[in-house]
Amino acid sequence: MILGMSAETYTLIHVALSLVGIGSGLIVVFGMMAGKRFNALTALFLATTAATSLTGFGFPVHQFMPSHGVGIVSLLALAAAVPARYFYHLAGGWRRTYVIGAVVALYLNVFVLIVQSFRRVPALKALDPTQSGPPFLIAQLVIMALFVWLGIKAAKGFRT
Repeated sequence: MILGMSAETYTLIHVALSLVGIGSGLIVVFGMMAGKRFNALTALFLATTAATSLTGFGFPVHQFMPSHGVGIVSLLALAAAVPARYFYHLAGGWRRTYVIGAVVALYLNVFVLIVQSFRRVPALKALDPTQSGPPFLIAQLVIMALFVWLGIKAAKGFRT
């Protein structure tokens, strides 16, 4: 039991939050690239991405794991993005701070999605069961390069 629910229910909620965060985050980032604000989707993205990271700490483990490090970095990125967006209203350098924080948080959510996909999708697990071979590393490098490009485009395209 985790917070009064079965581990399966808790995991399902965690995964649902993550997928909603990724979907809404992609729309928000593509909106930034086009110079558009999607206020409701932005709030959904930031809230579900934070909830994904926070619920990740609720799984019963007895040691610090790499996923905890990813969760901490994601929350730090969100700790910069949220005030930049809602308290500083994207004024001056806060616009770029928001874009970078949001893109980093989204990237980390997708990074974990790839890790979990290589653990749980049979075809991917068969390709690289240890997650240390070329298929996994290439997938992560391609996604990282894509998010660097998205971040640059979003920072250039997003205007207040």
